[in-house]
Amino acid sequence: MEKYLTTAKDLLLEYSPKVLYALALLIVGLYAIKFILRLINKLLNSRHVDNTLQAFLSNLLGWGLKAVLLIAVISKLGIDTTALAAVMAAAGLGLGLALQGSLANFAGGVLIILFKPFRVDDLINAQGEIGVVKDIQLFTTQILTPSNKRVIIPNGTLANGNIVNLSAEGTLRVDLTIGVGYSEDIKKTKEVLLKVLTAHSKVLSEPLPTVNVSELADSSVNFAVRPWCTVEDYWTVYFEITENCKEALDAAGIEIPYPHVVEIHKKG
Repeated sequence: MEKYLTTAKDLLLEYSPKVLYALALLIVGLYAIKFILRLINKLLNSRHVDNTLQAFLSNLLGWGLKAVLLIAVISKLGIDTTALAAVMAAAGLGLGLALQGSLANFAGGVLIILFKPFRVDDLINAQGEIGVVKDIQLFTTQILTPSNKRVIIPNGTLANGNIVNLSAEGTLRVDLTIGVGYSEDIKKTKEVLLKVLTAHSKVLSEPLPTVNVSELADSSVNFAVRPWCTVEDYWTVYFEITENCKEALDAAGIEIPYPHVVEIHKKG
């Protein structure tokens, strides 16, 4: 029994300082990490970094610092940390390779949040989809199409492609093409179409709406009808102006031609 007590006493004398040093390092290290994270959050706030990105970066840095602290504490106990560091490095490499696609999406999300090519509620055209941005997350962006479909686009793909922000300037030009017969008076047609544009309550007076001959087509003289409106009124103006132009041209007796099918019958 005395032998065991002696051994325990020797072990206690040998390892007590190491344990105390390790505990002290752990306590001081945790306080230091908390202080560093507080400074980082203040810096990110001063730079107006997005809250989602700020929380992610803060957590990522916190876990990284805690991993370093853990290795330092274990080292203070006299345990060889070389193998542990190698295992952690290998695990990190394997995880990085496994999550390669996700990391690309994360990087894309960071770029989108930092450089802000668009914001929530902006109307954008990207990856073949047109819709209003509903949510910007670290890995994906969600848009709502005019047909009320929610489309989720990976941020890696989104950041590496072309993005057209239709809301950036606050106004949009509606591009319409109206064709009339070759026998119709060009000046009169322009007056009728311009009157339709200026009479519509949602068509902006600045920039001025325009009507110009754009093409001499096979069976019609085509006019480029170009009203301007706010982003929110785009589809309302598009559909109502199209309808109003048809009604105004009919009322003015101006022909809108349509394709004719000619059938040729061969005798015999």
